[in-house]
Amino acid sequence: MARNITPRADDYAQWYLDVIKAAELAEHSPVRGCMVIRPEGFAVWEAIQADLDNRFKETGHVNAYFPLLIPQSFLTKEAEHVEGFAMECAIVTHSKLEKDPSGKGLRPGGKLEEPLIVRPTSETMIGHMYSQWIQSYRDLPVLINQWANVMRWEMRTRLFLRTAEFLWQEGHTAHETAEEAQEETLRMLDVYSDFVEDALALPVVKGLKSETEKFPGANATYTIEGLMQDGKALQCGTSHNLGQNFAKAFDIDFLGRDQKQHLVHTTSWGMSTRILGALIMAHSDDEGLVLPPRVAPVVAAIVPIWKKPDDRAQVAAYIETLLVRLVGQAEVDASKNRLGSNDLQQVFFDKHTHQRIVVDWRDARPGDKQYHWEQRGVPFRMEVGPRDVEKGALVLKKRLDRSKEFIDADTLSHEWLTGLLDGVQAEMFERAKVFRDENTHTASSYDELKTILAEQGGFVRAYFNQSAEREEQVKNDTKATVRCIPLEQSGGGGTCVVSGEPSETEVLFAQAY
Repeated sequence: MARNITPRADDYAQWYLDVIKAAELAEHSPVRGCMVIRPEGFAVWEAIQADLDNRFKETGHVNAYFPLLIPQSFLTKEAEHVEGFAMECAIVTHSKLEKDPSGKGLRPGGKLEEPLIVRPTSETMIGHMYSQWIQSYRDLPVLINQWANVMRWEMRTRLFLRTAEFLWQEGHTAHETAEEAQEETLRMLDVYSDFVEDALALPVVKGLKSETEKFPGANATYTIEGLMQDGKALQCGTSHNLGQNFAKAFDIDFLGRDQKQHLVHTTSWGMSTRILGALIMAHSDDEGLVLPPRVAPVVAAIVPIWKKPDDRAQVAAYIETLLVRLVGQAEVDASKNRLGSNDLQQVFFDKHTHQRIVVDWRDARPGDKQYHWEQRGVPFRMEVGPRDVEKGALVLKKRLDRSKEFIDADTLSHEWLTGLLDGVQAEMFERAKVFRDENTHTASSYDELKTILAEQGGFVRAYFNQSAEREEQVKNDTKATVRCIPLEQSGGGGTCVVSGEPSETEVLFAQAY
């Protein structure tokens, strides 16, 4: 058991923070509630960003950028929207600092005629721009995504899961018909679901948010919900059908095929750095971070072992032959000219994804190096010493189950390591799916619902007739919320778990982050 990581069973919340610290993913900044994403953490976000961006472009979307600052009057145009975000807004009221007349420091100067809001989300700004760009049905659809930062002034924060400033992507589209907007909303929900399951090895439940949980200003909000190892749910991504609400507020109309003016139908959808929190909590263990191979910046770390200078030279020459088998001679030659190659030789395993194999030549004990890479979640580690050179072999250690085996050097190839990585990816998904399924329960009475949530946690499926009062009752009694109305329903109907009335709808309850 890692000495610097609290066991999950002792304190799950502290374990989570310990894993982040040990893996050097992020840390708190001097600005309350904001975080610094360190290079190790940002590399994982870059892998997520690159994969998602490709998926967006494959579905016809393009990237753009919109201002960080939004006029306050924009938010007030859509009443439900501003009410939903008002308590979280950061406001800019002055344009500069000036010397204080007292001679003691600086004070705000240049008061703005209209306060500006640091964007909590961009529907209003983008709605304004779309009203300028869209004139005719020929201009539709508009399919734009933005990679950006946003600010929501959270009072209780936790790294990645809930911070005042975070990174995300936000898609904003405009359509000619309600049917096209609904198709887009569900298409992007599927994009998120496929990405999270395929790249992050995390099974999710797709569903519709209840009326009380939907995005402010939306007609409908769809979500993908993942289950963490402590039995709590985490919202991993959302897709919103905004109907014509923002079109009305910002006059986004167009000349239709019938030569009449119509309002567009809009959508928005987003996934944030919160997904890194899901990644950590779904897969990591008491030894540290465990990364799915498809988003691991380093797929394998080679740890040389030697005592004598002659041994070092022999091991180095042998490792080069192994690297040539894994990535080719040209890439090995190129790695020798990279910055820092004397200590950490960076060899690209896949130039398209920028995934690397690292040879750790740092002046440290082999055990410390192994510990270093294990806590960073690298899928495979390879030990190579003089005896391995003599045998034409190496020691292969698998991070997921910490298993060890001896491998003949002739076995190594790019395809061989790719196969190992694909195997770990599939195994991680299956593990998480088994955990999710084993911790998904059903409840047919309110007492049963309360007992399961209190004693077992996890997802609880139950028939439920939506109402704000009933949802508030469940939340007060159990701290759980309706995570979603699953798109896949059992059918047949049942009895509302709260009211006892006949019900046709199953929902998913859980305590959540």
